[in-house]
Amino acid sequence: MSFLATFRHGVHPPEHKELTSALTTRRMPFPAEVVLPVRQHAGKPAKVVVKKGDHVERGDIVAVADGFVSAPVHASVTGEVSSIEWWPHPDGSSAPAVRIAVSPHSAQIARERTVPDWRGLEPAQIVQAVQDAGVVGLGGAAFPTHVKLAPPKGTKVDTILLNGCECEPYLTTDHRVMVEQADRVIHGLRIMMRCTGAPRAVIGIEMNKPDAIEAIRRVLPKDLNVEVLPLRVKYPQGAEKMLVESVLGLEVPSGKLPISVGALVQNVASAATIAEVFETGLPLIERIVTVTGLGIRKPANLIVPVGTLLRDLLAACGGMTDDAREIVFGGPMMGQAQGNLDVPVTKGTTGVVVLSDAEVAREHVHPCIRCGKCLDACPVFLNPSLLGRYAQRDRWEDMESHHLNDCMLCGACSYVCPSNIPLSQMFGAAKTMLRRTKAADAALAANATATVKS
Repeated sequence: MSFLATFRHGVHPPEHKELTSALTTRRMPFPAEVVLPVRQHAGKPAKVVVKKGDHVERGDIVAVADGFVSAPVHASVTGEVSSIEWWPHPDGSSAPAVRIAVSPHSAQIARERTVPDWRGLEPAQIVQAVQDAGVVGLGGAAFPTHVKLAPPKGTKVDTILLNGCECEPYLTTDHRVMVEQADRVIHGLRIMMRCTGAPRAVIGIEMNKPDAIEAIRRVLPKDLNVEVLPLRVKYPQGAEKMLVESVLGLEVPSGKLPISVGALVQNVASAATIAEVFETGLPLIERIVTVTGLGIRKPANLIVPVGTLLRDLLAACGGMTDDAREIVFGGPMMGQAQGNLDVPVTKGTTGVVVLSDAEVAREHVHPCIRCGKCLDACPVFLNPSLLGRYAQRDRWEDMESHHLNDCMLCGACSYVCPSNIPLSQMFGAAKTMLRRTKAADAALAANATATVKS
Protein backbone atom coordinates (compact mmCIF):
# COMPACT_ATOMS: atom_id res chain seq x y z
CA MET A 1 0.00 0.00 0.00
CA SER A 2 1.28 3.46 -0.87
CA PHE A 3 2.09 5.81 1.97
CA LEU A 4 -0.70 8.07 3.15
CA ALA A 5 -0.20 10.88 5.62
CA THR A 6 -1.66 10.44 9.10
CA PHE A 7 -0.87 10.88 12.80
CA ARG A 8 0.22 8.46 15.51
CA HIS A 9 -2.28 6.45 17.58
CA GLY A 10 -6.03 6.99 17.05
CA VAL A 11 -8.83 4.50 16.35
CA HIS A 12 -10.95 3.21 13.47
CA PRO A 13 -14.65 3.20 14.41
CA PRO A 14 -17.20 2.05 11.79
CA GLU A 15 -17.90 4.96 9.44
CA HIS A 16 -21.66 4.57 8.76
CA LYS A 17 -21.45 7.40 6.22
CA GLU A 18 -23.15 5.46 3.42
CA LEU A 19 -26.58 6.58 4.67
CA THR A 20 -26.05 10.18 3.45
CA SER A 21 -22.67 10.53 1.69
CA ALA A 22 -24.24 10.37 -1.79
CA LEU A 23 -27.36 12.42 -0.96
CA THR A 24 -27.45 15.89 -2.54
CA THR A 25 -28.07 18.68 -0.09
CA ARG A 26 -31.62 20.06 -0.09
CA ARG A 27 -33.35 22.86 1.79
CA MET A 28 -35.79 21.99 4.54
CA PRO A 29 -39.13 23.84 4.72
CA PHE A 30 -39.11 26.88 7.00
CA PRO A 31 -40.52 26.02 10.45
CA ALA A 32 -43.20 27.96 12.31
CA GLU A 33 -40.65 29.43 14.71
CA VAL A 34 -36.93 29.53 15.45
CA VAL A 35 -35.12 29.98 18.75
CA LEU A 36 -31.73 31.70 18.66
CA PRO A 37 -29.52 31.25 21.76
CA VAL A 38 -27.05 34.07 22.40
CA ARG A 39 -24.43 31.40 23.19
CA GLN A 40 -23.68 29.65 19.91
CA HIS A 41 -19.92 30.05 19.85
CA ALA A 42 -16.81 29.66 21.98
CA GLY A 43 -16.12 32.84 23.91
CA LYS A 44 -18.39 35.47 25.41
CA PRO A 45 -22.14 35.20 24.64
CA ALA A 46 -23.71 37.86 22.43
CA LYS A 47 -25.91 40.67 23.82
CA VAL A 48 -29.56 40.86 22.74
CA VAL A 49 -30.50 44.10 20.93
CA VAL A 50 -34.13 43.36 20.01
CA LYS A 51 -37.31 43.26 22.07
CA LYS A 52 -40.62 41.44 22.01
CA GLY A 53 -42.78 42.57 19.10
CA ASP A 54 -39.92 43.69 16.85
CA HIS A 55 -40.18 42.75 13.18
CA VAL A 56 -36.98 41.21 11.83
CA GLU A 57 -35.93 40.05 8.40
CA ARG A 58 -33.49 37.31 7.43
CA GLY A 59 -29.98 38.54 8.19
CA ASP A 60 -31.00 41.25 10.67
CA ILE A 61 -28.90 41.34 13.82
CA VAL A 62 -30.65 40.23 17.02
CA ALA A 63 -27.63 40.02 19.34
CA VAL A 64 -24.31 41.85 19.01
CA ALA A 65 -20.85 40.48 19.77
CA ASP A 66 -19.74 41.30 23.31
CA GLY A 67 -16.01 41.68 22.73
CA PHE A 68 -13.43 40.37 20.28
CA VAL A 69 -13.78 36.67 21.19
CA SER A 70 -17.50 36.74 20.55
CA ALA A 71 -19.84 36.58 17.57
CA PRO A 72 -23.15 38.27 16.76
CA VAL A 73 -26.37 36.35 16.15
CA HIS A 74 -28.66 37.15 13.22
CA ALA A 75 -32.27 36.35 12.42
CA SER A 76 -32.44 33.25 10.24
CA VAL A 77 -36.05 33.94 9.27
CA THR A 78 -38.37 36.86 8.59
CA GLY A 79 -40.88 37.21 11.39
CA GLU A 80 -41.70 38.78 14.74
CA VAL A 81 -39.81 38.46 18.02
CA SER A 82 -42.27 36.62 20.23
CA SER A 83 -40.16 36.58 23.40
CA ILE A 84 -36.70 36.70 24.89
CA GLU A 85 -36.35 33.96 27.48
CA TRP A 86 -34.21 31.19 28.88
CA TRP A 87 -34.35 28.15 26.62
CA PRO A 88 -32.91 24.60 26.64
CA HIS A 89 -29.47 24.53 25.00
CA PRO A 90 -27.94 21.52 23.18
CA ASP A 91 -25.11 21.39 25.74
CA GLY A 92 -27.62 20.41 28.42
CA SER A 93 -27.88 23.81 30.10
CA SER A 94 -30.23 26.74 29.50
CA ALA A 95 -29.31 30.01 27.82
CA PRO A 96 -31.00 33.32 26.99
CA ALA A 97 -32.55 33.06 23.54
CA VAL A 98 -34.55 35.11 21.04
CA ARG A 99 -37.74 33.40 19.87
CA ILE A 100 -39.00 34.45 16.44
CA ALA A 101 -42.41 33.54 15.06
CA VAL A 102 -41.98 33.02 11.32
CA SER A 103 -44.17 35.20 9.10
CA PRO A 104 -46.41 32.63 7.37
CA HIS A 105 -46.86 34.68 4.19
CA SER A 106 -43.24 35.82 3.76
CA ALA A 107 -41.23 34.50 0.83
CA GLN A 108 -38.24 34.37 3.22
CA ILE A 109 -36.02 36.10 0.68
CA ALA A 110 -33.35 38.24 2.30
CA ARG A 111 -33.07 41.81 1.07
CA GLU A 112 -30.05 42.75 -0.99
CA ARG A 113 -27.05 43.97 0.92
CA THR A 114 -23.99 46.00 -0.01
CA VAL A 115 -21.10 43.62 -0.63
CA PRO A 116 -17.61 45.15 -0.29
CA ASP A 117 -14.88 43.98 -2.66
CA TRP A 118 -12.55 42.04 -0.38
CA ARG A 119 -9.62 42.72 -2.72
CA GLY A 120 -9.72 46.38 -1.70
CA LEU A 121 -9.96 45.76 2.02
CA GLU A 122 -7.17 45.78 4.56
CA PRO A 123 -6.72 42.57 6.59
CA ALA A 124 -8.27 44.22 9.66
CA GLN A 125 -11.34 45.14 7.60
CA ILE A 126 -11.71 41.57 6.36
CA VAL A 127 -11.48 40.33 9.95
CA GLN A 128 -14.16 42.81 11.01
CA ALA A 129 -16.45 41.81 8.15
CA VAL A 130 -16.12 38.14 9.11
CA GLN A 131 -16.95 38.94 12.73
CA ASP A 132 -19.91 41.13 11.73
CA ALA A 133 -21.25 38.19 9.74
CA GLY A 134 -21.13 35.96 12.81
CA VAL A 135 -18.97 33.31 11.14
CA VAL A 136 -17.73 30.55 13.46
CA GLY A 137 -16.01 27.23 12.92
CA LEU A 138 -18.59 24.92 11.40
CA GLY A 139 -16.78 21.69 12.27
CA GLY A 140 -18.40 21.57 15.71
CA ALA A 141 -16.23 23.69 18.02
CA ALA A 142 -17.83 26.96 16.82
CA PHE A 143 -14.75 29.06 17.63
CA PRO A 144 -15.17 32.57 16.16
CA THR A 145 -13.46 32.46 12.75
CA HIS A 146 -12.30 36.08 12.78
CA VAL A 147 -10.13 35.44 15.86
CA LYS A 148 -8.09 32.88 13.93
CA LEU A 149 -7.70 35.33 11.05
CA ALA A 150 -6.04 37.82 13.40
CA PRO A 151 -3.16 35.85 14.97
CA PRO A 152 -1.31 37.38 17.95
CA LYS A 153 1.52 39.82 17.32
CA GLY A 154 4.83 38.11 16.84
CA THR A 155 3.27 35.08 15.14
CA LYS A 156 3.16 34.32 11.44
CA VAL A 157 0.90 32.05 9.42
CA ASP A 158 3.12 29.90 7.23
CA THR A 159 0.42 27.44 6.14
CA ILE A 160 -3.36 27.45 6.14
CA LEU A 161 -4.75 23.96 6.62
CA LEU A 162 -8.28 23.42 5.35
CA ASN A 163 -9.86 20.59 7.29
CA GLY A 164 -11.85 18.25 5.04
CA CYS A 165 -11.36 15.13 7.19
CA GLU A 166 -14.82 14.85 8.77
CA CYS A 167 -13.63 11.79 10.65
CA GLU A 168 -16.68 11.48 12.95
CA PRO A 169 -18.84 8.49 12.02
CA TYR A 170 -22.18 9.18 10.26
CA LEU A 171 -21.51 12.85 9.42
CA THR A 172 -21.29 13.97 5.77
CA THR A 173 -21.79 17.74 6.00
CA ASP A 174 -18.25 18.72 4.99
CA HIS A 175 -18.23 15.99 2.35
CA ARG A 176 -21.22 17.50 0.58
CA VAL A 177 -19.81 21.04 0.90
CA MET A 178 -16.62 19.98 -0.89
CA VAL A 179 -18.52 18.14 -3.63
CA GLU A 180 -21.22 20.76 -4.18
CA GLN A 181 -19.44 24.02 -3.29
CA ALA A 182 -15.83 23.39 -4.31
CA ASP A 183 -15.54 26.83 -5.94
CA ARG A 184 -16.72 28.53 -2.78
CA VAL A 185 -14.29 26.55 -0.63
CA ILE A 186 -11.40 27.77 -2.77
CA HIS A 187 -12.78 31.32 -2.88
CA GLY A 188 -12.95 31.41 0.93
CA LEU A 189 -9.42 30.02 1.11
CA ARG A 190 -8.21 32.74 -1.23
CA ILE A 191 -9.72 35.41 1.04
CA MET A 192 -8.11 33.87 4.12
CA MET A 193 -4.69 33.73 2.44
CA ARG A 194 -5.05 37.38 1.46
CA CYS A 195 -6.09 38.30 5.02
CA THR A 196 -3.31 36.41 6.83
CA GLY A 197 -0.56 36.70 4.23
CA ALA A 198 -0.10 32.93 4.28
CA PRO A 199 2.09 31.88 1.33
CA ARG A 200 0.82 28.30 1.26
CA ALA A 201 -2.29 26.22 1.89
CA VAL A 202 -2.99 22.50 2.12
CA ILE A 203 -6.43 20.91 2.00
CA GLY A 204 -6.46 17.65 3.96
CA ILE A 205 -9.18 15.19 2.90
CA GLU A 206 -9.51 11.59 4.05
CA MET A 207 -9.41 8.94 1.36
CA ASN A 208 -12.97 7.77 2.00
CA LYS A 209 -14.14 10.88 0.11
CA PRO A 210 -12.69 10.36 -3.40
CA ASP A 211 -15.38 12.47 -5.07
CA ALA A 212 -14.55 15.38 -2.73
CA ILE A 213 -10.83 15.05 -3.51
CA GLU A 214 -11.60 15.10 -7.22
CA ALA A 215 -14.01 18.06 -6.93
CA ILE A 216 -11.51 20.22 -5.05
CA ARG A 217 -8.59 19.28 -7.29
CA ARG A 218 -10.65 20.22 -10.33
CA VAL A 219 -10.93 23.86 -9.19
CA LEU A 220 -7.46 24.40 -7.70
CA PRO A 221 -6.17 27.82 -8.85
CA LYS A 222 -2.88 28.07 -10.70
CA ASP A 223 -1.98 31.40 -9.11
CA LEU A 224 -1.99 30.12 -5.51
CA ASN A 225 0.29 27.67 -3.74
CA VAL A 226 -2.48 25.25 -2.78
CA GLU A 227 -2.49 21.46 -2.79
CA VAL A 228 -4.88 18.67 -1.84
CA LEU A 229 -3.37 16.03 0.43
CA PRO A 230 -5.23 12.68 0.70
CA LEU A 231 -5.07 11.33 4.25
CA ARG A 232 -5.41 7.85 5.70
CA VAL A 233 -8.82 7.32 7.28
CA LYS A 234 -8.44 7.50 11.04
CA TYR A 235 -10.17 9.10 14.00
CA PRO A 236 -9.68 11.85 15.32
CA GLN A 237 -7.75 13.19 12.32
CA GLY A 238 -10.07 16.20 12.08
CA ALA A 239 -8.77 17.57 15.40
CA GLU A 240 -6.52 20.57 14.80
CA LYS A 241 -3.38 19.19 16.41
CA MET A 242 -3.79 15.85 14.67
CA LEU A 243 -4.24 17.51 11.28
CA VAL A 244 -1.09 19.59 11.83
CA GLU A 245 0.84 16.40 12.60
CA SER A 246 -0.63 14.52 9.64
CA VAL A 247 -0.05 17.27 7.06
CA LEU A 248 3.03 19.11 8.30
CA GLY A 249 4.70 16.48 10.46
CA LEU A 250 4.85 19.00 13.32
CA GLU A 251 3.79 18.54 16.93
CA VAL A 252 1.89 21.39 18.54
CA PRO A 253 3.39 21.81 22.04
CA SER A 254 1.31 21.12 25.13
CA GLY A 255 -0.91 24.07 25.98
CA LYS A 256 -0.22 25.78 22.65
CA LEU A 257 -2.31 26.41 19.54
CA PRO A 258 -1.43 25.48 15.93
CA ILE A 259 -0.31 29.06 15.26
CA SER A 260 2.67 28.33 17.55
CA VAL A 261 4.08 26.19 14.70
CA GLY A 262 2.93 28.58 11.97
CA ALA A 263 -0.31 26.75 11.09
CA LEU A 264 -3.86 28.07 10.89
CA VAL A 265 -6.60 25.42 10.68
CA GLN A 266 -10.05 26.16 9.26
CA ASN A 267 -12.97 23.92 8.38
CA VAL A 268 -13.92 23.65 4.69
CA ALA A 269 -17.51 24.70 5.45
CA SER A 270 -16.22 27.79 7.27
CA ALA A 271 -14.18 28.68 4.18
CA ALA A 272 -17.28 28.34 1.99
CA THR A 273 -19.24 30.53 4.41
CA ILE A 274 -16.58 33.27 4.28
CA ALA A 275 -16.87 33.22 0.49
CA GLU A 276 -20.66 33.49 0.74
CA VAL A 277 -20.36 36.52 3.04
CA PHE A 278 -18.32 38.37 0.41
CA GLU A 279 -20.52 37.16 -2.45
CA THR A 280 -23.96 37.93 -1.01
CA GLY A 281 -23.43 40.10 2.06
CA LEU A 282 -25.50 37.65 4.11
CA PRO A 283 -24.29 36.66 7.57
CA LEU A 284 -24.25 33.08 8.87
CA ILE A 285 -27.96 32.33 9.25
CA GLU A 286 -28.17 28.75 7.99
CA ARG A 287 -25.95 25.73 7.68
CA ILE A 288 -25.89 22.18 6.29
CA VAL A 289 -26.84 19.56 8.88
CA THR A 290 -26.58 15.80 8.37
CA VAL A 291 -29.65 14.05 9.80
CA THR A 292 -28.87 10.35 9.86
CA GLY A 293 -28.83 7.07 11.74
CA LEU A 294 -30.93 3.92 11.75
CA GLY A 295 -33.51 5.67 13.92
CA ILE A 296 -34.55 8.29 11.33
CA ARG A 297 -36.93 7.40 8.50
CA LYS A 298 -35.43 9.57 5.75
CA PRO A 299 -31.73 10.43 6.30
CA ALA A 300 -30.70 13.66 4.58
CA ASN A 301 -28.22 16.50 4.25
CA LEU A 302 -30.33 19.59 4.84
CA ILE A 303 -29.82 23.35 4.65
CA VAL A 304 -31.29 24.35 8.00
CA PRO A 305 -32.06 27.83 9.38
CA VAL A 306 -30.09 28.37 12.59
CA GLY A 307 -32.50 28.13 15.51
CA THR A 308 -34.69 25.40 14.01
CA LEU A 309 -36.08 23.20 16.78
CA LEU A 310 -35.04 19.57 16.86
CA ARG A 311 -38.62 18.34 16.58
CA ASP A 312 -39.11 20.31 13.34
CA LEU A 313 -35.84 19.02 11.90
CA LEU A 314 -36.81 15.42 12.63
CA ALA A 315 -40.25 15.97 11.09
CA ALA A 316 -38.60 17.23 7.90
CA CYS A 317 -36.89 13.83 7.66
CA GLY A 318 -40.02 11.75 8.07
CA GLY A 319 -39.79 11.41 11.84
CA MET A 320 -38.18 8.70 13.94
CA THR A 321 -38.58 4.96 13.63
CA ASP A 322 -40.35 2.94 16.31
CA ASP A 323 -37.03 1.61 17.64
CA ALA A 324 -35.30 5.01 17.86
CA ARG A 325 -33.70 5.35 21.28
CA GLU A 326 -31.18 8.19 21.38
CA ILE A 327 -30.62 11.49 19.58
CA VAL A 328 -27.10 12.91 19.42
CA PHE A 329 -26.09 16.39 18.30
CA GLY A 330 -22.81 15.92 16.44
CA GLY A 331 -21.21 12.52 15.88
CA PRO A 332 -21.36 9.52 18.22
CA MET A 333 -17.74 9.94 19.35
CA MET A 334 -17.86 13.55 20.57
CA GLY A 335 -21.52 14.48 20.23
CA GLN A 336 -23.99 15.13 23.04
CA ALA A 337 -27.15 13.12 23.65
CA GLN A 338 -30.32 15.22 23.81
CA GLY A 339 -33.15 14.96 26.29
CA ASN A 340 -35.45 17.65 24.88
CA LEU A 341 -36.98 17.91 21.40
CA ASP A 342 -37.21 21.70 21.79
CA VAL A 343 -33.45 22.29 21.69
CA PRO A 344 -32.47 24.40 18.66
CA VAL A 345 -29.94 23.83 15.92
CA THR A 346 -27.01 26.18 16.52
CA LYS A 347 -24.19 27.35 14.27
CA GLY A 348 -22.04 24.51 15.55
CA THR A 349 -24.53 21.70 14.90
CA THR A 350 -22.81 19.49 12.35
CA GLY A 351 -25.32 16.69 12.45
CA VAL A 352 -28.16 14.98 14.26
CA VAL A 353 -27.69 11.22 14.66
CA VAL A 354 -30.74 9.20 15.68
CA LEU A 355 -29.59 5.84 17.02
CA SER A 356 -31.75 2.74 17.15
CA ASP A 357 -32.27 0.47 20.14
CA ALA A 358 -29.68 -2.02 18.88
CA GLU A 359 -27.03 0.70 18.52
CA VAL A 360 -27.27 1.98 22.09
CA ALA A 361 -27.28 -1.30 24.00
CA ARG A 362 -25.94 -0.51 27.45
CA GLU A 363 -22.81 -2.36 28.58
CA HIS A 364 -21.92 -3.05 32.20
CA VAL A 365 -18.91 -1.06 33.47
CA HIS A 366 -16.12 -3.23 34.87
CA PRO A 367 -12.96 -2.29 36.82
CA CYS A 368 -9.90 -1.19 34.85
CA ILE A 369 -7.68 -4.17 33.97
CA ARG A 370 -4.60 -2.05 33.12
CA CYS A 371 -4.52 -3.41 29.57
CA GLY A 372 -3.03 -0.22 28.10
CA LYS A 373 -5.37 -0.03 25.10
CA CYS A 374 -6.35 3.52 26.01
CA LEU A 375 -2.68 4.58 25.97
CA ASP A 376 -2.26 3.16 22.47
CA ALA A 377 -5.41 4.97 21.29
CA CYS A 378 -4.84 8.43 22.81
CA PRO A 379 -3.73 10.78 20.01
CA VAL A 380 -2.03 13.20 22.42
CA PHE A 381 -0.18 10.48 24.38
CA LEU A 382 -1.93 10.91 27.73
CA ASN A 383 -2.48 8.13 30.27
CA PRO A 384 -6.30 7.81 30.31
CA SER A 385 -6.17 4.89 32.72
CA LEU A 386 -4.37 6.96 35.36
CA LEU A 387 -6.56 9.99 34.71
CA GLY A 388 -9.62 7.79 35.11
CA ARG A 389 -8.46 6.57 38.53
CA TYR A 390 -7.89 10.17 39.62
CA ALA A 391 -11.35 11.13 38.33
CA GLN A 392 -13.00 8.37 40.36
CA ARG A 393 -11.43 9.88 43.48
CA ASP A 394 -12.21 13.53 42.61
CA ARG A 395 -8.49 14.34 42.45
CA TRP A 396 -8.96 17.17 39.94
CA GLU A 397 -5.64 18.89 40.64
CA ASP A 398 -3.72 15.65 40.05
CA MET A 399 -5.53 15.28 36.74
CA GLU A 400 -4.48 18.79 35.75
CA SER A 401 -0.85 18.09 36.62
CA HIS A 402 -1.04 15.05 34.32
CA HIS A 403 -2.07 17.26 31.38
CA LEU A 404 -5.85 16.90 31.50
CA ASN A 405 -6.11 20.19 29.62
CA ASP A 406 -4.45 18.58 26.60
CA CYS A 407 -7.33 16.09 26.38
CA MET A 408 -9.62 16.84 23.41
CA LEU A 409 -12.44 14.65 24.77
CA CYS A 410 -12.29 12.78 21.46
CA GLY A 411 -13.57 9.58 23.08
CA ALA A 412 -10.91 7.29 21.58
CA CYS A 413 -10.03 5.93 25.02
CA SER A 414 -13.66 5.17 25.85
CA TYR A 415 -14.11 3.48 22.48
CA VAL A 416 -11.31 0.94 22.99
CA CYS A 417 -11.81 0.31 26.73
CA PRO A 418 -12.75 -3.38 27.23
CA SER A 419 -14.16 -2.50 30.66
CA ASN A 420 -16.60 0.03 29.14
CA ILE A 421 -15.36 2.79 31.45
CA PRO A 422 -16.75 6.16 30.25
CA LEU A 423 -13.34 7.83 30.41
CA SER A 424 -14.08 10.73 28.07
CA GLN A 425 -17.24 11.69 29.98
CA MET A 426 -15.31 11.54 33.25
CA PHE A 427 -12.63 13.83 31.83
CA GLY A 428 -15.23 16.32 30.61
CA ALA A 429 -16.77 16.45 34.08
CA ALA A 430 -13.31 16.92 35.61
CA LYS A 431 -12.61 19.87 33.33
CA THR A 432 -15.90 21.45 34.38
CA MET A 433 -15.07 20.96 38.07
CA LEU A 434 -11.63 22.51 37.61
CA ARG A 435 -13.11 25.57 35.90
CA ARG A 436 -15.65 26.00 38.69
CA THR A 437 -13.02 25.56 41.38
CA LYS A 438 -10.73 28.14 39.80
CA ALA A 439 -13.60 30.58 39.33
CA ALA A 440 -14.60 30.19 42.98
CA ASP A 441 -11.00 30.67 44.13
CA ALA A 442 -10.67 33.80 42.00
CA ALA A 443 -13.90 35.20 43.44
CA LEU A 444 -12.72 34.52 47.00
CA ALA A 445 -9.38 36.19 46.28
CA ALA A 446 -11.11 39.23 44.80
CA ASN A 447 -13.41 39.52 47.81
CA ALA A 448 -10.47 39.21 50.19
CA THR A 449 -8.58 41.95 48.34
CA ALA A 450 -11.64 44.22 48.42
CA THR A 451 -12.08 43.60 52.15
CA VAL A 452 -8.45 44.49 52.88
CA LYS A 453 -8.68 47.71 50.85
CA SER A 454 -11.87 48.75 52.62
